[in-house]
Amino acid sequence: MHSWRIFGSIAALALASPAWPQATVPLPSRTDQSQSATAAVAKRYVAEGRVPGIVILSGVGNAPPRVVSEGRISLEPNAPAADVDSLWRVYSMTKPITGIAAMILVEEGKLKLDQPISDFIPAFKDMKVLVDPARDLTSRPATRPITVRHLLTHTAGFGYTIITKGPLLDEYNRLGINPAAVNALMEPNMRAARPKSLEEFANRVATLPLLSDPGDRWSYSIGLDVLGRVIEVAGGMPFDQFVQTRIFDPLKMRASYWTVPQDKAGILATNYMTPKLAIDTGAASVWLQPPSFPYGGAGLAMSARDYDRFLHMLVNGGELDGARILKPETVKLAMSDLLPASVDRSTLAHMTADSGVPIGFGAGGSVYLADKPGGPGKGTFGWGGAAGTIGWADPVRKLRGVAMINTFSDKDLKREASKAIYADLAQ
Repeated sequence: MHSWRIFGSIAALALASPAWPQATVPLPSRTDQSQSATAAVAKRYVAEGRVPGIVILSGVGNAPPRVVSEGRISLEPNAPAADVDSLWRVYSMTKPITGIAAMILVEEGKLKLDQPISDFIPAFKDMKVLVDPARDLTSRPATRPITVRHLLTHTAGFGYTIITKGPLLDEYNRLGINPAAVNALMEPNMRAARPKSLEEFANRVATLPLLSDPGDRWSYSIGLDVLGRVIEVAGGMPFDQFVQTRIFDPLKMRASYWTVPQDKAGILATNYMTPKLAIDTGAASVWLQPPSFPYGGAGLAMSARDYDRFLHMLVNGGELDGARILKPETVKLAMSDLLPASVDRSTLAHMTADSGVPIGFGAGGSVYLADKPGGPGKGTFGWGGAAGTIGWADPVRKLRGVAMINTFSDKDLKREASKAIYADLAQ
């Protein structure tokens, strides 16, 4: 779940962005469990100046979520308090939502896990694989087609500008394969190169060679972004419309946005490169502009309340408050290890090493393959975002957890929030 690595390469540009002054008025504290371990984490994060504000939600079964919030949504004096309805850039926490959207179509028989994606995007029919990715773009035919399973599990062989190196990275940059928003300063150059539609994006990706044969190894990638195009073809409507009508509307997720409305700018948290260096303010955020297309891998800004409802649905086996999104057996499949049996998992194991248990990968999120004593149960499913956010659903303990901050510099919240939530549960 260590998605904090994302966008580390933008640090140099962030130095040109103005930092907000330290708040000159007391930062409020709000919690319904003032003696809890979770509250202690939130208080410490703000007191140490790691973030201006934080929100942590946790819930068990159908009980209302416990809410811990501390501080404000930016370092500006008198900025709004951070709370369950504040908006946060969740970046790669978008990926499990895209994964579940695909599983809706799997349940309906409109997609199959091992179906070639060329059935929906013909440009992917004859893919090539780099012979020596570090050297040049010389390629050979792929040994097998890319499937829906490969897109869901980062095993398609795609790269990602945040981690890919060498000649392929140059091609990704040239063709605008950069499906994410960072800030208003970077966006004009990124947008100028980026495709103007999800269809064009997918077709451009298909012209590029792969880093490895589909199904050979796990490598963090643009797979969930390409999956957005598969979803809109198979689902018969634009990808963002599909997510809205099949997930957000039924679950009453009313604060989940591909484009943050102007009248919500006041509750959009500022995103920081470092604890004091603002890279994207709410009032002038790039997220107030429509994206080039909906980014299925990193495109959503959401409230903690909304992400909790998404996770609550998963913990409940696909249903919440009378709205059924998936059958229980489909949820179980989505939250299971979908990785091909022979796949090289070494990179995934490295990224998730501090989990303490073996990790697999399901429909857009990681999956615990064993119970962690005093922590997440086997089958726990979730992922984190570049700006420090984290969310997971634990089917063993019927627990879901969400933690929201917005800073590229934090690497610890996933571990600390999880540890605190399970400590509180034990009490």
